[in-house]
Amino acid sequence: MRWARLLAGLALGCHTETAADTAGSTDDCADAASLTWDSFGRGFFTQHCNTCHAATSPDRHGAPVAVTFDAEAEVWSQRDAIRDATSGEPPAMPPTGGVSDDDRTLLARWLDCGGL
Repeated sequence: MRWARLLAGLALGCHTETAADTAGSTDDCADAASLTWDSFGRGFFTQHCNTCHAATSPDRHGAPVAVTFDAEAEVWSQRDAIRDATSGEPPAMPPTGGVSDDDRTLLARWLDCGGL
């Protein structure tokens, strides 16, 4: 339950819609600056998502062909769907679990505060 409250707070506190909004939210997302595709995103998606969501995956286990996370731009184009699927109670993705609450919190922070 603590995790759900933290995740909801992160989503509400960090989400920005435009570059102008981002400039005004530096306090909310200041500690997320170290979360980048190279420092966090690539590893997270490789470990937890790309077994099914890589374009070259031999068995996608029913994952839609159009939903791939091989590159940062592909992740950002699906950001809202990823956030919804990974933050539900219980989370829908990944279906086999295995993502710690801390990593889910970091993912939410990166999706809400990061960007291209």
